[in-house]
Amino acid sequence: MAVSAVMVTAFASTSAYAQEAAAGAAATAAAKPVDMGPIYKSAIFYAMLFLLLCLFIAIVGKAMRVYELTREAQDKPIGINWNAVNAVLFALFLIVGLYGVYWEYTVHGKMILPEAASEHGEKIDQMFNITLIITTIVFILTHIFLFAFSYIYRHKGDRKAYYYPHNNTIEKIWTITPALVLTVLVLMGFLTWRSIFYKVEDPNNKPLSIEVTGSQFSWAIRYAGADGVVGRKNFKLITSQNGLGMDFTDKNNLDDQMADEIVLPVNKPVRFTLTSKDVLHSFYMPHFRVQLNTVPGMASYFEFTPTITTAEMQTKVNDPAFKYVLLCAKICGQGHFNMQKTVRVVSQEEYNEWIKKQPVYINNDLRKEFNLPLVAEPVTAPADTTVKDSAAVTTNQLALKN
Repeated sequence: MAVSAVMVTAFASTSAYAQEAAAGAAATAAAKPVDMGPIYKSAIFYAMLFLLLCLFIAIVGKAMRVYELTREAQDKPIGINWNAVNAVLFALFLIVGLYGVYWEYTVHGKMILPEAASEHGEKIDQMFNITLIITTIVFILTHIFLFAFSYIYRHKGDRKAYYYPHNNTIEKIWTITPALVLTVLVLMGFLTWRSIFYKVEDPNNKPLSIEVTGSQFSWAIRYAGADGVVGRKNFKLITSQNGLGMDFTDKNNLDDQMADEIVLPVNKPVRFTLTSKDVLHSFYMPHFRVQLNTVPGMASYFEFTPTITTAEMQTKVNDPAFKYVLLCAKICGQGHFNMQKTVRVVSQEEYNEWIKKQPVYINNDLRKEFNLPLVAEPVTAPADTTVKDSAAVTTNQLALKN
């Protein structure tokens, strides 16, 4: 450790001298400025501190060991009662640890997500809170018993440990009680899972169909269109023009629409069809408590009902810039961090206005490819230049007069 510390110190000193020399050269030759920031901002500074701390602890430990051996050689009583020291350290560790639990709940507890913005999200939050409360109580009680036992029953020369090898009653208690608690938690999770994935469709309130396709590193959003059905896809049909491989011999594809964001009507069930073009991705919308993998070669489904609009959530969290997001929860490659889409929850009226403006996926190039009749392309009206022309004429007349 000492050699490592010396090497690190020498390296740091050499680097500092090199930086000073470079800084002098830069000042005289107007070269690129050298980073002369504070040394405590560098990783090597903290590595050196760690090594020096280890060296200090080792030296102190050796010195104390020499002290103990010296007293033993002189037939003197033990100078330090290590059993008492360890017991006190256990007690201090318990106090610091319990305070750490309190600090985590009060500080990091404020950083958790706001209330769930979906129907099933409330059930998931309830299940999570019950599990957290139970495990926290067990964690605190077991650690109090563990460390208090170590402190109270530390070794003393005037007493002998009682030999207590077995107790059937205690064995039954700490086997049956956790088994019952875990059984309740597992059943609660199973029933919650079934209520999410096995829904009975209401014919009077059919879910909105949306397909989301993951690829490195983006999401493609496809709405079902007026017929309410998302058309077939075939990976063999993927081309530069047909990036999703949509099969336009299926008439359900003809009115499918593409979007740059996900817009959902509040209190309306939504059924997502999830696929992937390349590797595993994870469809993750944390505020709705939605997460499901997208797997190449197969389709997954997730249905839920959003209950809080974006505007309402902005008011609840007191953040006008708040927005729901779609993320990828799989580390799917270098651009993984960039797989994001904005999700907006709006009223039914706002959704109806928005969906009318979204373009259909098919265009005339794809119609030619699939031998479908062409349609007239939308014509953009020429800009009104009357005001600009009249202004230009007035300017020219003034210039002529001058």
